[in-house]
Amino acid sequence: MAGPKVLIADAESLVRIGLKYLLVEKAGCKVVGEATNEAQLQALIESSDPDIVVLDYNQPGHFSTETLDLIRNKSPKSKLLIISGDQDKRTIYEVLEAGVNSYLSKHCDEKEILDAVDATARGDKFYCTNVLNHLLEKSFPKADKCEPTPLSAREIEIVQLVAEGLIAKEIADRLHLSTHTVYTHRKNIMKKLKLGSTSELVRWAIEEGIV
Repeated sequence: MAGPKVLIADAESLVRIGLKYLLVEKAGCKVVGEATNEAQLQALIESSDPDIVVLDYNQPGHFSTETLDLIRNKSPKSKLLIISGDQDKRTIYEVLEAGVNSYLSKHCDEKEILDAVDATARGDKFYCTNVLNHLLEKSFPKADKCEPTPLSAREIEIVQLVAEGLIAKEIADRLHLSTHTVYTHRKNIMKKLKLGSTSELVRWAIEEGIV
């Protein structure tokens, strides 16, 4: 079965070369184009209809956070994998809240990149360890709270594993549960917390000090 069609959007030549090698040789993807700016990206999206767009939005004069809107408008079915050198906490939160599928830093190793590509192709979320550690170390200050968490001990365990970037099957294996049970727990967690996305759940966990 043919691998996903991937479009790389990054202004740095060495990054594109390295990513193309990993995507084609290790992940079995088909790289359908490489863009160095928004104009090229728009043309390639229209001509190639990629399954995944790999983007570094933090490249002034080439790509920006507004590039996310361009991709969504031109190819709403394309999944978004961010691989960026951005270190600004608020911008990272903004991008996560925009609903990207996966987010890696440019310090991530080969395994994390391949895991992220695999998860993104399936429609799952993936946040690398470096990004999660950055958010944990520099999370927004939280107000003092006396209210207990509405989650059970098991649900908190699942939230912690979601925040580590694990997918449902991996969580099920770790906790010796069925995948269906994990999905049920996640549905209940999102309902209790009135959240609509995994990125919101990770942010809640950070602000509550659960991870």
